Amino acid sequence: MKLFGTDGVRGRAGKTLTVQMALNLAMAAGIYFRKHSRTNKILVGKDTRRSGYMIENALVAGLTAVGYDVVQIGPMPTPAIAFLTEDMRCDGGIVISASHNPYDDNGIKFFDAFGNKLSAAAEEEIERIYGDDDLLSANQKTGKEVGASKRIDDVIGRYIVSIKNSFPKELTLHGVRIVIDTANGAAYKVAPTIFAELGADLIVLHDKPNGLNINEGCGALHPADLQHAVRTYRADIGFAFDGDADRLVVVDEEGEVVEGDHLLAALALYLKDQGTLKGGKIAATVMSNGAMEHFLNNNGIALVRTDVGDKYILEALQKEGLNFGGEQSGHIIFTDYAKTGDGLVAALQTAALVLKSGKKASVALRLFAPDPQLQQALPVRQKIPLTEIPGFQERLNALEAEGIRHLIRYSGTENKLRLLLEGTNEGVLAKRLDEMANFLTQAING
Repeated sequence: MKLFGTDGVRGRAGKTLTVQMALNLAMAAGIYFRKHSRTNKILVGKDTRRSGYMIENALVAGLTAVGYDVVQIGPMPTPAIAFLTEDMRCDGGIVISASHNPYDDNGIKFFDAFGNKLSAAAEEEIERIYGDDDLLSANQKTGKEVGASKRIDDVIGRYIVSIKNSFPKELTLHGVRIVIDTANGAAYKVAPTIFAELGADLIVLHDKPNGLNINEGCGALHPADLQHAVRTYRADIGFAFDGDADRLVVVDEEGEVVEGDHLLAALALYLKDQGTLKGGKIAATVMSNGAMEHFLNNNGIALVRTDVGDKYILEALQKEGLNFGGEQSGHIIFTDYAKTGDGLVAALQTAALVLKSGKKASVALRLFAPDPQLQQALPVRQKIPLTEIPGFQERLNALEAEGIRHLIRYSGTENKLRLLLEGTNEGVLAKRLDEMANFLTQAING
């Protein structure tokens, strides 16, 4: 059984992601982290899903069973867990979250002692230990060797100070009207505090989590309420976060969503102009628009493309010695300030960009015309290897012959097949996307 997807372990809480799975996974992770232990502490945080209580208790039981002491910090953004794991000198960090998924899903993600997401090799090792019942049993402790757990409620201040320090000291948000949507998620306390302390004239949406309303019709995946509020309150800009606040969607002063590639390009040029862009390159995934790459190249910035997933962005940044990259979907990484995608850091950098430009957000954040790009997600019952589907490669060849760029892949977190086509004629793209969707639906689902 393969546990890890593109972003940790994820599934329907209580069905796919069960208490027993979480317990054994925690034991396996504890055994793995023990090999590099310095402090015998593991940090555990979560978002606002009701199932987080269930999974958290299972993780604490598993970790303490193999002798680890656990620090529980409650609901906090995923990037906060990464930061605090290193800041509090823990051997590892665990966040319980399914990010942008509905409330009845949940997930478990791991960070090493330096706040980095685990490598594929590390995940494979944890998975190997997970499947070895004898090893799990042999590592259960007794007596004084059993671990302890304690809950700390005041670490939020450390993260807030860290995030505020990413905002230029010479700037203030005083007089800037900002609407934020915390998606009834992990940023519901942190985000309003940060923006208010920096002086913003602040309107906050969806900051009343009840365990069941995370991401529900709000946040980064559903920005309609944010768009309406920006128009209604005549705000200068709006920011929406997802359930664990590692993703950002920006709405300009006209109430229009700023496409992810527009945001990446604007931020890349901003860093270059500030003299802080390392290596003259940024990293983005294969999903980013070709027009963005042309814009960056024309401005002396090279683009390193990666597979889909923010962990691949981070790997590219580390390998190339770069400090900025992100995904079209809103995972944006500034390695000078965070170890993973951080929606709050990205929001403050975007605000700084707009302030320093002296322009409205609608102008400052849209610097090129994107090529037409269409996407679709197909529900699938099983993930048949695409290369085994008769006629699939021939259809790809036909798309390429028409000058259409394509990306067709299975989701790493859901039972879906994701299709992306990019070209110069939107009408042709729509027709080809429909043809490919019908072909693959029949081939995979019958």
